[in-house]
Amino acid sequence: MPAESAVPWHLLEAALAPLAEDAPAPGADSRRLLHGRGGKVPGWEFLSLDYFAPVLLATLYQQPAGDLEADLCRRLAELAPLRSLQAVVIQRRYRPGAPADIVYGRLPETLLARRGALRFSIRLAERQNIGFFLDMEPGRRWLEQRVAGKRLLNLFAYTCAFSVVAQAAGAAAVVNVDMSRTALTRGRDNHRLNGLSLAGVGFMAANIMKSWGRIHRRGPFDIAVIDPPSYQPGSFVAAKDYPRVIRRVPQWLRPGGELLLCLNAPEISSACLRDLVAEACPACRFAGRLPAHPDFPDRDPERQLKLLHYRYEP
Repeated sequence: MPAESAVPWHLLEAALAPLAEDAPAPGADSRRLLHGRGGKVPGWEFLSLDYFAPVLLATLYQQPAGDLEADLCRRLAELAPLRSLQAVVIQRRYRPGAPADIVYGRLPETLLARRGALRFSIRLAERQNIGFFLDMEPGRRWLEQRVAGKRLLNLFAYTCAFSVVAQAAGAAAVVNVDMSRTALTRGRDNHRLNGLSLAGVGFMAANIMKSWGRIHRRGPFDIAVIDPPSYQPGSFVAAKDYPRVIRRVPQWLRPGGELLLCLNAPEISSACLRDLVAEACPACRFAGRLPAHPDFPDRDPERQLKLLHYRYEP
């Protein structure tokens, strides 16, 4: 393992510096503080640090060499009280089930991701996906800017963050579709958490790949957001199943409707995704790729979350 003096602790402390400088308010926006996986933070390629006031989540994607993991836990615990942190959670993605431990403090009774005035329930020490994806913020902003008075189809809705943003921005109606009833229940709770009416908001627990007709009957829609898992055998495999979904766009969208295609699969390039769309639905016209969130820099943009904007022009 690297000697203690060779570990770039100064980069870790620099990532946490905004917390000390801001003396963060309880309602501070959630954010990524360190994105090691992008390959631009030498020595910390295995690590990400996310801030959900007043808690820090450290995610380890690979097992560090030697005693570095124990040293990291100790260093974060030492820094926590200096950064107004109530708790530090370590999640080990490199282990089966992505187990998590609290290495400093105690978790508050209610855990929230915050985005301006909006709040989203999260679970940091229970499962791999906590319930809110910070890197999807460019997509949420894109939707927020155009959804007022529109009907939204939110496919692979998970905990319905897109729906919450849409309702807060004045959407006329939203239909959320996901095969997980548990995720959709959390989605309902997220609407209630923000004081949003559920009138005009639908929650369809269904396998999208087997529910084309049910979705069609809820349309037509002005906007569709498609945000599938990249690889979930038995449910969705992007290279095979994304074209099957895109072929259904003419059944769902009004002419002139807009489409946001999301894909978090480093092995599939944006050019490949565009080719899939061109073949599956020629009437879907490419309008641009949304810029990646600045908190998620990467040496290779093709490894970042891909957010492609299309217009349906038959």
